[in-house]
Amino acid sequence: MPGMITDIQRFSLNDGPGIRTTVFFKGCNMKCAWCHNPETISKKNELHFYAAKCIGCGRCFEICPQKAHVIVNGVHKIDRNLCIGCGQCAETCYAEALIMSGKAVSAQDVMKEILQDKAYYQNSGGGVTISGGEVLCQKAFALEIIESCHENDINVAIETNLNGPHEAVMDLLGKTDLVMCDIKLLDDDKHKKYTGVSNSIILSNVLKLDRLGIPYIVRTPLIPGISDSNENILSITEFLKPLKHLILYELLNFNPLGAPKYASLDMQYGFGAYTPLPATRLDELQTLVKNAGLPAKIG
Repeated sequence: MPGMITDIQRFSLNDGPGIRTTVFFKGCNMKCAWCHNPETISKKNELHFYAAKCIGCGRCFEICPQKAHVIVNGVHKIDRNLCIGCGQCAETCYAEALIMSGKAVSAQDVMKEILQDKAYYQNSGGGVTISGGEVLCQKAFALEIIESCHENDINVAIETNLNGPHEAVMDLLGKTDLVMCDIKLLDDDKHKKYTGVSNSIILSNVLKLDRLGIPYIVRTPLIPGISDSNENILSITEFLKPLKHLILYELLNFNPLGAPKYASLDMQYGFGAYTPLPATRLDELQTLVKNAGLPAKIG
């Protein structure tokens, strides 16, 4: 069955052990306020407009079948109510001011990319990572890729928010070799406020994941003033300590690179003025976790 992806990144070194190919699925079932990949939230094709690159040739105005390119107060804009994401304007924009995110592909298409680097996976202890967006939003497509990878003796890791029904989540995770999942906030009210969903099913799924016996990594994005407090990190650490198959608790420093993407999609972004945590604070948090008895890493 076809799936919707935003990208296939080869020679990735940050999405699991060894050299990996990371497949980024499009579509997510959470809306984290700080998400630095807004193009992966919707499952639909989306048109980005990077105004600074526009050379004003006018070709997009001529070719758009919906007349979605408009001038407002002398400024080139996209009428999002008219745009259908056909991508015709992006195809003709050689300045790359217009770019489409999202393309429908088959598992066979994905495997053609993956298999090109099979030797690198084997020599480095790497493999394939299926990421998002959220993998659970395209479970059948993910399972098809996982099965094909295993048929070719390729290790598969999954990055997931674990926000889904127990049976569906465990059925998917039970077929993987490594799971990387998030616990962003342990306080449920704060979790609802900043992600749009309760964390109750997520925490329950972490416990069920541990019973599968599959190695997994739990990660917390360090959002200044929201998830980076000693209280939040220690509460998550205490939740994780009794678990048997956790191999690492990874603290991910805030990623400030999402702002231009939000602007290109005409989306509001409330974290444009935020900056990553300094090295001294990262060291403090890592030491906090290690002193509490868990293996910790800064990502």
